[in-house]
Amino acid sequence: MSTLSIGAHVEQADPVAEARARDTTLVQFFLGDPQGWKGPKVAFGGGAEALRTAATAAGVELYVHAPYIVNVATTNNRIRIPSRKLLQQHMDAAAEIGAKGLIVHGGHVNKDDDPAKGFDNWRKAVEATDIKIPLLIENTAGGDNAMARHLDRIAGVWDALSAAEGAEQVGFCLDTCHAWAGGIDLGTAVDKVRGITGRIDLVHANDSRDTFDSGADRHANFGVGKLPPDEFAGLVRQADAPVICETPGGAAEHRDDFAWLRARL
Repeated sequence: MSTLSIGAHVEQADPVAEARARDTTLVQFFLGDPQGWKGPKVAFGGGAEALRTAATAAGVELYVHAPYIVNVATTNNRIRIPSRKLLQQHMDAAAEIGAKGLIVHGGHVNKDDDPAKGFDNWRKAVEATDIKIPLLIENTAGGDNAMARHLDRIAGVWDALSAAEGAEQVGFCLDTCHAWAGGIDLGTAVDKVRGITGRIDLVHANDSRDTFDSGADRHANFGVGKLPPDEFAGLVRQADAPVICETPGGAAEHRDDFAWLRARL
């Protein structure tokens, strides 16, 4: 566990410099506006090829988080269709910079919709996407209509994806704050998620400012939130996957979070 890769979500202008500032070789970032419909933009000086070259030379692994607004599950055509387009654009851009994976939230359906429609829309989205690098679906914290908050909904998505061409390139990102806020027991989360998906490709390690099953997505630095420390560290240990911290602060705070977690692994 002492060799487990632990990195952080960082600003997108120079991810390699951000990695060095945190003494890590693993970073995640957005390519563009996380709340906007405009396509991805590589902010690194020299563009995508320069970032890929710099990251390779520095031994830094890159992950890209898709915009929060992407919702390929919805039955609303005005959101689902642009979401598919934006997902493909970010997939292409992430592949161009040599990213190890593209993380996307599970999305949701409308209040009166049958969840099965959302599951099938995920299948259609995967089949419609040219998946060039692993597409990692992330569990989410809130919403009764969410596709990836509760385990039964995650199972519904995975059952639908089992029939999709390209499903072997779809993995899972387990977020600890989202699991806690979403009502998933941390002590059994890894076994239950693996029982559904067969894999955990990435962990978003985040403490939570709120109580269990609150539905609130508010991250906290390690040891100052509501997550039971032993269960938190135990989940990371069991998952045995690269770790990205999406906690508040900059390089100093992230280095403190890394140290807190390593001491418990």
